[in-house]
Amino acid sequence: MAGWKEFREIAAWQYAHDLKIRVDEFLARPAVKLKYKLHGQLSDAARSAPSNIAEGFGKFGNKEFARFARIAKASEVEVINHLIDLEDQRLISQNERQVTEHAARKAVKAVTGSIRHIESTPDPPRP
Repeated sequence: MAGWKEFREIAAWQYAHDLKIRVDEFLARPAVKLKYKLHGQLSDAARSAPSNIAEGFGKFGNKEFARFARIAKASEVEVINHLIDLEDQRLISQNERQVTEHAARKAVKAVTGSIRHIESTPDPPRP
């Protein structure tokens, strides 16, 4: 779909996956684990982006793919908000938040570009 043979080739998925790995490092910290609700919300948001890109890729038609990519973008923005919460609660340092937020912003930029590409590409022929 849209020129990719599999979802792992999509730069937006690669950046989203990298963000998830970075967030997992924070989620493994005992002090973060004690913040059950924040831990769960951050975990869900970080996993949502690469999952939605992969799922959208597996759908038939670019309109559906773009819809799932938009959900991924929203999840990446949600991760940024949760990173601010972690810093506010002194669970991560300002530098850790900045570095991880930069990774999240790269992911947002990549998925935004993917959405534009997907929407400008005709649907593949139906099998």
